[in-house]
Amino acid sequence: MAEVEHKGQHILIERRGIPIAALVSVEDLERLEAEVPASSDLPLDSLEIEGAWEDVGDAVIDAMVDVIYKARDANTGRDVDLGL
Repeated sequence: MAEVEHKGQHILIERRGIPIAALVSVEDLERLEAEVPASSDLPLDSLEIEGAWEDVGDAVIDAMVDVIYKARDANTGRDVDLGL
């Protein structure tokens, strides 16, 4: 912990080779928290971002919708028995 506090080291904590946490100085933590909004401040849905589609023209959106519908039509999925 002294290396983190005095030398600015970052220590990665792993479980079974997978990073699960990091040990950073209080100064680094404060800087990171100031840069990233709290998760409660983030929009719940990408479409909720104010003005996100403002600069996208109708033709581009129509083309996107066409691609989505073509992909849906091409994917017949699996047979489902509704028991009717």
